[in-house]
Amino acid sequence: QVQLVESGGGLVQAGGSLRLSCAASGRTFSRYVMAWFRQAPGKEREFVAATSWSGGSTYYADSVEGRFTISRDNAKNTLYLQMNSLKPEDTAVYYCAAAQSSGSRYYASTYNYWGQGTQVTVSS
Repeated sequence: QVQLVESGGGLVQAGGSLRLSCAASGRTFSRYVMAWFRQAPGKEREFVAATSWSGGSTYYADSVEGRFTISRDNAKNTLYLQMNSLKPEDTAVYYCAAAQSSGSRYYASTYNYWGQGTQVTVSS
């Protein structure tokens, strides 16, 4: 089992940057596919980005491609999301998630473990 704790959210102006972190407990962090999802008020949780167990492969939603970068440091049991050129429509609660099982990386149902979320608010 793994426990996930996100940090780094906050209020930023449009065009600004934030870096989210997700600290994972346990010694098997490197075995998990990791991802970031987000949920805006009144909307469903949506995929943002994912990375393979090694970090060698990364995947992004079209809406964040070129602006966000997902990365992981397996030695530190930490997942990151660097967010640049932020837009008001990026405002949401951001969650990190870990998957043990196989399945589509783009679906929330694939992921076994979730953090509590961190709020990101982008003002116009």
